[in-house]
Amino acid sequence: MILLRHAQSLFNVTFSVTRVDPGIEDPALTELGRDQARQAAEALRGHPVRRIITSPYTRALETTAIVNETLNLPVTVESLVGERAGFVCDIGTAREHLAPRWPQFVLDHLPSRWWPEQETEADIVVRCRQFRERMRDQHDWPHVLVITHWGFIRGLTGLTVANAEIIKFDPTGEPHPDPFGGV
Repeated sequence: MILLRHAQSLFNVTFSVTRVDPGIEDPALTELGRDQARQAAEALRGHPVRRIITSPYTRALETTAIVNETLNLPVTVESLVGERAGFVCDIGTAREHLAPRWPQFVLDHLPSRWWPEQETEADIVVRCRQFRERMRDQHDWPHVLVITHWGFIRGLTGLTVANAEIIKFDPTGEPHPDPFGGV
């Protein structure tokens, strides 16, 4: 499968400079982020992707919408691939407020409050293992694009990635990493 970290958000642009949480709930993309998403879409054009799984955070949904203008694939919104709840930006937007903004995505399966209150490193590793096991059992996993977050990708692969970075991941491969050292 292909993992794509969402493009640059308002949180990312501030936090990358200050290393201080700017207190922005569920931030949108910046103009650079929208450009990054368009570039990612072009880079993905030649890949044999058949469907997209995306996080319900605004920055991921916006990245997905831009990418899907090029790819035009079925999209599943899945809170399991959301960010690790560690900053104010990880407070999501209630489903009933997301739905009018994203009518192209099916959201009615999500509870109103779909994001976690707080997660430990152990919690994110458990969530990543659940996702890995679920995907390992799906025959089409090599053709899936997952639009997700830094913390989720780190928990799943052990890698740290930049905004809009694309990596390949095989859920049937090596044992699940322990990116947090003993969790």
